[in-house]
Amino acid sequence: MRRAVFPGSFDPITLGHVDIIERGLPLFDEIILAIGTNSSKKYLFSLEKRLEFLENTFKNEPKIKVTTYSGLTVDFCKEIEAKFLLRGLRNGIDLEFEKAIGQTNYKMEEIETVFLIASSGLEHISSTVVRDVMQHGGKYEFMVPDEVRK
Repeated sequence: MRRAVFPGSFDPITLGHVDIIERGLPLFDEIILAIGTNSSKKYLFSLEKRLEFLENTFKNEPKIKVTTYSGLTVDFCKEIEAKFLLRGLRNGIDLEFEKAIGQTNYKMEEIETVFLIASSGLEHISSTVVRDVMQHGGKYEFMVPDEVRK
């Protein structure tokens, strides 16, 4: 089984995430959306709410599972027998950052990272931007799936 993990905080999930996940579906038998937990990080949405956003956004897609994990992503991948990580790239900065992590993950546990380039028109969207806009009362609806808009 070709199982991939798409790790993230998903605080909140964006249309950029949805784009990468949907485009990754034909490549894998299963994609695990894994919310990493980090007690030192301050989140806008609770873990329960982020799980709900993901589960509801992909409720009709049987190839997608949603879970949480703590610790190293490669250890989680090994635990669930996933050989791939799925990551999105918006720009050259993402590439350099993700490349270093991907190379380290491969050296540690031979986990391959599959990079998909953000679709045109979505490369400006990040959870950080969405959170900032939301917290300041701006228009964010065009950057998130329906489940977050509710």
